[in-house]
Amino acid sequence: RLPSFRSVGDALKDRFDGASRVLVSNTDVETPVLRNDPGAHRVPRRDRYRFQLRPYNPDHKAPGAKDLVYLESSPGFCEKNPRLGIPGTHGRACNDTSIGVDGCHLMCCGRGYKTE
Repeated sequence: RLPSFRSVGDALKDRFDGASRVLVSNTDVETPVLRNDPGAHRVPRRDRYRFQLRPYNPDHKAPGAKDLVYLESSPGFCEKNPRLGIPGTHGRACNDTSIGVDGCHLMCCGRGYKTE
């Protein structure tokens, strides 16, 4: 039996909130192989990609197999960035009673807002 959609979503949200930035380092050590060896190019699936995830901040622990990680931070949406196609949030209308993405607290990025 599958868990409820809500419990799966809550678990994913917890992992998302705890995601950590990582650096990727290649730990593959090349070993010479004979050209005529028929098994030379067969690599076990678990060893196909030899890389190691290291925490971006050396004071943090290395991520586990079930941790969510990211390689680079997302660009900010508050300020205009034409190169990335981000219009920014200056001058946009917001809903001061909403706690969602249309809410003034989130959309105004701590700059404050005026109600009309």
